[in-house]
Amino acid sequence: MVNQKPPTEARPAGPPDQLSPAFLERLRAEPLAELTVLDAGTGSGRLALTLAPLCRAVVGVDRDAKLIDEARRHAAAAKLSNVRFVVGDVEVEEYAPFKPDLVAAHLCMSDAIAERAGRVLRPGQVFAFVAFHTDQWKETGRPSRFAYGETGARRLLKRTGFTVDHLEVERDVKAFSSVEEGLAAAVGLQEKWKVDGRWFRYVKFLEDGGRTLTRAHLVVKARKA
Repeated sequence: MVNQKPPTEARPAGPPDQLSPAFLERLRAEPLAELTVLDAGTGSGRLALTLAPLCRAVVGVDRDAKLIDEARRHAAAAKLSNVRFVVGDVEVEEYAPFKPDLVAAHLCMSDAIAERAGRVLRPGQVFAFVAFHTDQWKETGRPSRFAYGETGARRLLKRTGFTVDHLEVERDVKAFSSVEEGLAAAVGLQEKWKVDGRWFRYVKFLEDGGRTLTRAHLVVKARKA
């Protein structure tokens, strides 16, 4: 049965550098000690390294060789012997060689990843992910092309052979009393947003009286039908 919280009851999103607590909670509900987990788009291995002490084995895959090297250093420092990191494109390569029992993706989500998870997992096995929600940075007037809404995520999962166990939105809306506060809150994003056109839209939003900045993530756990 789907456990979906309406927007008014959505959980606050954690800090940008923090793994979603709701996501980890859903993963820990699985018999991880018996499972091999594929961490798709592992980056520097944050999720893989968190899960490794709980799992039979973890494989982290990312196309960025420098990040994979960093992940390997972290694993060696932590003396984790059941986690390995592989350079590969999780949107192109198939997952069968990794023999996963569970596929996870934390803020690295796409239709291609869902399709490959659907092809490799067996009935009853789990695909879990955190994706940007369509409300992410909505004040900029430009949703991320990597963002998903609830309806779109459900359609994708149905098409790729999954049923939804759990779906919720983690949302954090910062409110400001002035334009200056709003600009200060996004200063770390300024250069990136100038390149993609978001910064000027956000400034206009503030100048027109807007006083919020929204972070929103979609947390999903689905099971192969």
